[in-house]
Amino acid sequence: MSTAGGGSGRPRVRTGHGVVEGRTGPGGTAVFRGVPYAAAPVGALRFAAPQPPAAWDGVRDAGAYGPTAPKVPYPPTFAALLPDPEVPGEDCLNLNVWTPAPDPGARLPVMVWLHGGALTRGSSAVPVYDGSAFARDGVVLVSANYRLGVLGYGLFPDAPANRGLLDQIAALTWVRENIEAFGGDPARVTVFGESAGAISTGALLAAPRAAGLFAQAALQSGAPEVLPRDRVRAVVRRMASLLKVPATAGAFADVPLPDLLAAQGAALRRSSPLAAGPALGLVADPDTLPADPLVAAAARDDVPLLLGWTSEEYRLWLAPTGALRLLDRLGPLAVALGRVRSGKDRAAVRALRAALPGAGPAELAGQLLTDRLLRDPLRRLAGAPRSAPSFLYEFAWPSGVPGLGACHALELGFVFDTLSVPESAWLAGPDAPQELADRMHAAWVRFAVAGDPGWPAWNGDGPPMVFGGPLRARAQASEGFEASGASEAVVTPPALP
Repeated sequence: MSTAGGGSGRPRVRTGHGVVEGRTGPGGTAVFRGVPYAAAPVGALRFAAPQPPAAWDGVRDAGAYGPTAPKVPYPPTFAALLPDPEVPGEDCLNLNVWTPAPDPGARLPVMVWLHGGALTRGSSAVPVYDGSAFARDGVVLVSANYRLGVLGYGLFPDAPANRGLLDQIAALTWVRENIEAFGGDPARVTVFGESAGAISTGALLAAPRAAGLFAQAALQSGAPEVLPRDRVRAVVRRMASLLKVPATAGAFADVPLPDLLAAQGAALRRSSPLAAGPALGLVADPDTLPADPLVAAAARDDVPLLLGWTSEEYRLWLAPTGALRLLDRLGPLAVALGRVRSGKDRAAVRALRAALPGAGPAELAGQLLTDRLLRDPLRRLAGAPRSAPSFLYEFAWPSGVPGLGACHALELGFVFDTLSVPESAWLAGPDAPQELADRMHAAWVRFAVAGDPGWPAWNGDGPPMVFGGPLRARAQASEGFEASGASEAVVTPPALP
């Protein structure tokens, strides 16, 4: 059952577990928030694989975002840039649906959004991720919460690994079984995510349990990867020592959540995307991720891919903390450390200096590490011999916030066309160009609709499509990449079919 309204005049849809009542959005679209796709992960289910939600009688109100996954807050320097609302409650395995038409006959393309946050923070309730613009433009947009931190990714001898990934697979399974009632086509699902959401999307490309749940994928500023199991175990052991309990899921399940999160925060205090040491994240696992996800994703011959990065990813990680100034003071030592950590040779450093003649030590080190973390693996994925096309992009518009430049996560308000949301200005600053958001959002819509964002597929050579400014040329001789002469700013994608 899908209806334009019940007795309340609000849109209602019958899911496989019961009827939900949403709200009417801009232009007659409909939005349903906080819909459970799995049972609340509490008690014995805290560290278990996701279980189906209980059915309900009557009509369930879906007017507000559901509880967000338990998490540790961002440090103040990052909390001022990255909105991360917390909605209390235990039923955190929920999702939201924005739809142009909750009609089973509509058969519209679907996009499923996986948020970023280093797999320890973030949620689907971030205002920048509002899906109204996608619904306005004919796409059903789904965004999902999933377990974070030790709850989703801690490695235990008595619990399944990669529980956050299993949550995402459960959300996609819910989409396959229910999205038609919301006007979507379960055969036309595009999964997309940024940062940790992109890493998750890459894992879904490699996960046998996710086979057949989506047709396309977009990875923004994140590449398929797994962490060494010892790095993840080290976090759990540190937490167990702080909590004075055994390093088992059974013992951790009895710890009050505030104490568990405090121990997690202490165990990860010195971690960052550019630093080694203990971390929480996806691991190789025979049941959930049996193969290297980059290799397995590259072998997915049937899935068109949209892949990209920002020109100065590293600035979000380093500028707010003053680390950029420290690296500049270190001078050549900073560049040497960046070279060693990135695995680049001296020729690559010389080529980078030639491509960025005004760059200081901090920028050179940051670009080397960003190549290692993001650009190199994404180019390898795009250049794999696959029948399905891969499309590369770079987001180059610099933030209006001093020091951030074209940093990590800056493109999100443009992709979602949510620059008018006040929280978008936290990262982008005032007066971000709406024209650029129009063009970038249209490219993502076109990819969902037609499998083609509006520029040629990458053939293993040449620059990516650039949004918002000239390409910051980087020599990539080992990848066969030549960026010289790439200065075109933005290209308007062709009209949607």
